[in-house]
Amino acid sequence: MAFSDLKQLEEHLASRAYIEGFEPTQADVAVYKSIKQAHPDFEYTAVARWFAHIKSYEAEHSSLPGDASKSANLFGGASSSSAPAAKAAAPADEEDDDDVDLFGSDDEQEDAETERIKAERVAEYQKKKAEKSANKPGPVAKSVVTLQVKPWDDETDMEALESGVRSIEKDGLVWGASKLVPVGYGVRMLQITVVIEDEKISLDELQEQIQEEQEEYVQSTDVAAMQKL
Repeated sequence: MAFSDLKQLEEHLASRAYIEGFEPTQADVAVYKSIKQAHPDFEYTAVARWFAHIKSYEAEHSSLPGDASKSANLFGGASSSSAPAAKAAAPADEEDDDDVDLFGSDDEQEDAETERIKAERVAEYQKKKAEKSANKPGPVAKSVVTLQVKPWDDETDMEALESGVRSIEKDGLVWGASKLVPVGYGVRMLQITVVIEDEKISLDELQEQIQEEQEEYVQSTDVAAMQKL
């Protein structure tokens, strides 16, 4: 189908994406080149949309499918008397305006490039943020534990017992407050708080160490309470 004017082309493109078929072809290239020389007006919205789209393929025009020779006169040729006339020459100080693309497709390309760069930067930021989060160690898991340390009898030196318990030093272990709690028959046990890092300290091993190193004073140990921090 040949087009005698932009109005006819507008009606054709109102319900189509391309001049022929469902992809850009030499038919689109031929009409595009004719219209580009004629400087179409903005009032034809369908043509404006199509024109900007085909312009984005300019670098690939020669490789688009179709027969260029058969499509050459689809718009009657740029010099045809039926083609829209070019605008009159502008005053000397406005001569450069003749080269302006009235469809603003250059601005569209610049906007698209800006958006592309912005999207790349956002993606790069998100990637670095994800990598940083993956490499960042999580919070150290800790527990606060209340230990009960029972002496052999009422004659056990409780000050020496507590001093012996506190003498145990380990990475990830911090001794806290303590008190003596009556058990019966004059016997008192040591109740002491300790904060441990779960990955570094084993409570079973700590209790065994207390009982082995302070066997002169300690009969047994128990965990009275434990809470994750």
